[in-house]
Parts: sequence; structure tokens; C-alpha cells
Amino acid sequence: MARRVALLSMHTSPLASLGGKETGGMNVYIRELCRQLGRDGWEVDVFSRAQDPTLPTVQYPDEPGWRLIHVPAGPPETVDRRELFPFLEEYVAGIERWRREQGVTYDLIHSHYWLSGWAGLRLRQAWNLPLVHMFHTLGRLKDMATGDNGQREADNRGEVEQDVMDGADRIVAATPLDRQQMLDHYRVDPDRIAVVPCGVNLDLFHPIDQRRAREELDISADRRLLLFVGRLDPVKGLNVLLEAMCELTRRLRPCRAEDLSLAVIGGDRESHLEAMMTDLSCYTEIRRELGLEDLVVFIGSRSQEALPLYYGAAEVCVMPSLYESFGMVALEAMACGTPVIASRVGGLTYTVRDGETGFLVPERDPKALAARLEQLLTDDVLRRRMGERAAKVAAEYSWTVVTDAIEALYEELLAERRRAASRGAESRRERCLR
Repeated sequence: MARRVALLSMHTSPLASLGGKETGGMNVYIRELCRQLGRDGWEVDVFSRAQDPTLPTVQYPDEPGWRLIHVPAGPPETVDRRELFPFLEEYVAGIERWRREQGVTYDLIHSHYWLSGWAGLRLRQAWNLPLVHMFHTLGRLKDMATGDNGQREADNRGEVEQDVMDGADRIVAATPLDRQQMLDHYRVDPDRIAVVPCGVNLDLFHPIDQRRAREELDISADRRLLLFVGRLDPVKGLNVLLEAMCELTRRLRPCRAEDLSLAVIGGDRESHLEAMMTDLSCYTEIRRELGLEDLVVFIGSRSQEALPLYYGAAEVCVMPSLYESFGMVALEAMACGTPVIASRVGGLTYTVRDGETGFLVPERDPKALAARLEQLLTDDVLRRRMGERAAKVAAEYSWTVVTDAIEALYEELLAERRRAASRGAESRRERCLR
């Protein structure tokens, strides 16, 4: 009989378009994990808040073994994740109502992000099941990274995260540093934290001939394309990259600056002015002085299936993040043979190997970022060597390996549950014999 997992992703759907305000690496993680679990014989029900009344209550992806259930909780529209906490009770009640109506039972719960962690604790108690939780990002770390310049997380996020640290049976950290940050900023039993890295779909992300990729995207062969992929969120550091672009064009003047472009994939086209407001004067100056109309091109969100062409067409992928628990974009770019220049923060220090698959630079330092960009753009041999090495390193992070580790974690918890049940039965027999 197949084992069944209730996977909680309250604020975002794994089938949502990527790059939006509430979508990113976590969506990819959940979808890829579900896909692989289904292949391995698990049955997974993913519970996400209903945000689109035109979608059916249950969506069945093309992959076997999992389905997505839209749970009514709050208005059926996009709501900022910082305002979703009041709808968690309704979310939990909706999941329980679904379970009763369908007559299904689960073997364990796997929650993602702090909101789902709160729900996971309630369902753990109601169903008496083990709870595995992955935070993906930590509120206290995000607030520390963005400071007064970014949107603060929900006031109770840190408190709820501590409750989840206290109550979950296992917590998944993406890197040893992610684990250490939990220990440094929260009270948590280190034995309950398991380090399991994120993965990359190697069937989808692999090296593509740059000329072919550019032809398919209608990008000039002479264009030196830089790529940013991510949510238009202050923590992603896009403003730092825009400053670096200003510095880079000055470094490249008077020659070779006119064929430079930065493609920004993420968010919607209408939101890009807000994202770059702090550097709008700099950007306007460069366009006026140098006539670089295509210096920064906002493409909007793109599907996972479209991203390999953009990675393949780019000279380098840039991740100027202020905080990352892992950095799945870096891994995707590396798998496509594209070197990465990233901030020396969080999980990026594990994903990107400095001087080998790209460069790490201090966060919030546009001049250091521009210097490394100039180095890669003007050294074809170095760029090619780093790209080849990046593809080899990324090949170590297949989803098969990652899911095997998650399944081992599940099996460990289920074995503990069986032993506890056996001890309970033995204790009851002893009491009856007295």
C-alpha cells in the first residue's frame, strides 16, 4: 500500500508561474520533490490556498503520484504573504474537511515556509502524525539582511518560527550554514535538524550551445548578455546590480559598452519601476549619455521550461542577494554551463565555488560586483572554463539524490512511530495482565 504525504504550501502553489511576487525557488523545490516522490511510489497531496476562482479544486499535474488541492482560506485572489496569518485557521479547517470528505489518511506531514509550519503544528496534533518542516528562508535573517530599506516581515513570524522549531519532529536545512543560523538565532535541538541540499532538474537544465540559444531568443550574437532571475524583492539585491551596471558601463567606456545588456527575469512588467526606483536616476543618466536603450530589459516571469535558453544565452548569471538560504537559480545556471557571480551570503557560499564556478563578492558592493563582471566579460577563456566546471559541479545535485535523502528522513520518522506504537501496545498488554 502506497504511503501518503500531506504537503503544506499555504501561501503559494507549486504550479504557479515563476518570478512573481510570491513565487520562486520554493515553488520549484516542492514541484520537483513531488514529481520524484511520485515516481518512487509515494502519494502526495499538496494543499495550497485557493487564489484563482477559475481553477478547479483539484489539479492533476502530468506527473503521476501527486495532486494539488486548492483550499479556501481568505479572499480567492493574490494576497501579500505578510497578511495571510489571519487565514490560517480557515486553511487548517479546509484541509481537515477535505480529508474527511475524501476519506483519506496520511502517514506524515511535510510543511514548507513559516505559515505552513503553523498549520503543520495544528494538523500534527489533530492527526497524531510526524511533522517534517522546511523554512526555505528565516524571518529574522531576512529582516537583518534588508534592514530599514526593505519590507519587514510579519511581526509574529519569528515567534511562529520558534514554535515550529519547538514542535516539528524534523527540520530540513538546505546547507550547514542554514542549520547553524537556526542554532544561532532560535532555540532548537540540533539533533532534529537534517541538512539536505536543494536539487536541480538535470533533464531540463543542461548546457546549450550559446549560438543556438540566442537564435531561438532572437538575441544578437554580439550582445554581451548578463542575466538576473528572481523575485523583484529587495532581499534579491536588484538595486545593487543596477548600480553595478552603471559602474560597469563606466569601466567599459568608450568601447564595448554599447553591446551590453542585463535581462531581468521575474515579476511582472508593471512592477519593474518600483524595483529599480532607488537607481532610476543612475539608469536614466546612462541611457542619456551612452544611448544604451537596451541596457536593462525587464522580461517578466518565465516558465521553468523557458529558462534554460536564457541561461544558455547569457555570459554570466548574477545573484546580488542580501540573503539566500540556498540559491536554486545559481544551481540552474551552473547546470546550463553558465558561470555565476553572487553575493557572499548564506547558501550561495556553498552553491557557488569562488574562483571555480564563478565569483563571490561582498553583498551591497556594486563596485566589487562590477569588477568581477568586467573580468568575466573580458576573459573568454576564464568564462568558458568556469562554465564547464559549473556544469560538472551542478551534476552532483540531481533531484534523485535529494529525494532519496528526504525519503530516508520520512522512513526514519515512520520507523520511530512504529516503535512508539509497539511500545504502547506492549505497555497496554502488561497493564491488562496485572
